[in-house]
Amino acid sequence: MNTSELQKIKQRYGIVGNNDELNRALDVALQVAPTDLSVLIVGESGVGKESVPRIIHDNSPRKREKYFAINCGSIPEGTIDSELFGHEKGSFTGAIGESEGYFGVANKGTIFLDEVGELPLATQARLLRVLETGEYIRVGGQKIMKTNVRIVAATNVNMQKAISEGRFREDLYYRLNTIPIQIPPLRDRGNDIILLFRLFAMQMAEKYRLPKITLTEESKAVMLRYKWPGNVRQLKNITEQMSILSSEREIDADTLRQFIPQDIESTQLTTVNTGGSHSYESERELLYKILYELRGNVSDLRREMNDLRKQIGSTVTGRGTANEPPLPSIINRRQEMTVQRQAPNVLDAVAEEISEPESLNLEDLGKQMLEKALERNGGNRKKAAAELGISDRTLYRRIKQYGLD
Repeated sequence: MNTSELQKIKQRYGIVGNNDELNRALDVALQVAPTDLSVLIVGESGVGKESVPRIIHDNSPRKREKYFAINCGSIPEGTIDSELFGHEKGSFTGAIGESEGYFGVANKGTIFLDEVGELPLATQARLLRVLETGEYIRVGGQKIMKTNVRIVAATNVNMQKAISEGRFREDLYYRLNTIPIQIPPLRDRGNDIILLFRLFAMQMAEKYRLPKITLTEESKAVMLRYKWPGNVRQLKNITEQMSILSSEREIDADTLRQFIPQDIESTQLTTVNTGGSHSYESERELLYKILYELRGNVSDLRREMNDLRKQIGSTVTGRGTANEPPLPSIINRRQEMTVQRQAPNVLDAVAEEISEPESLNLEDLGKQMLEKALERNGGNRKKAAAELGISDRTLYRRIKQYGLD
């Protein structure tokens, strides 16, 4: 696509920027628009994925038909099948009449499924059937319905991780991902950040009849260095805040830092969740670390208990060791026999309590966590030990134990 055509598309849909990855994404969208191939748009939250399916629809043979944008994450799990595929009268409480659903109403048109990674597994199976055969059955119905719908989907979920965790169907992923389109995060778009700021500042000035805010060179540098975890949406919000709340119309670096959060670092794709918006990735990593440390503690404690058993065994028989003398003679024979009879049993019971449960597979877990820590720290063993919360000596011993030399 030549530059003039690309600029027309950007002007029509309010897209600002000259980043090469963004231009490539728009070019792919226009090339695939005349076909009926499914498209999966991937990108972090707030990058502006919603513009691409509209471009695809408006430049396709279906442009005169209906277009529906559906946020899959905002529809309750109990009603999403009814919303998408319709229902029969009386199929559930409150179904006072029949409904065609989006796939019935949008026949011959386009459906944009935003946050498709949030779909329940049962709904994923229904969607796969629509993609493969164009057929579906309404909730509570028996009649097979037909639809001819172009599906464009988008997600900010790490789909490969979702598939490996069993939260998204692999076959559905490949059906949706016939043509992938990657939208770059704002932090990778360079000077587009400044261009977008100017656009949002101008829009606020016109809407509320305020003097337009501008940036100093130093504040521009701060803008370009910031990671923008919320992407374009976050930039727009901050620009609007500064337009209203800042007493100065020229925003310097110190003023800008008052509006930019300094503690937000996460910029990775999110993982699929279960039953809500919460991600368990950080909790899982924390649990792995705790179990890894627990395994080390169990091994050390077991070794100490074995040494103690040997010492008590030699002590109660009167032999002693170089470091552990025999029991004092003031202990009478009865007490000595009691210790000799009970101590091994007690130690065996304690050792049994602290033995490693095989079901946790801590051996493999410990090796995996150690490998990850070494990888994250570029092979630096001292840093890896600090991250795992163990001593350098313990780390070296476990490296040798796992054969990671």
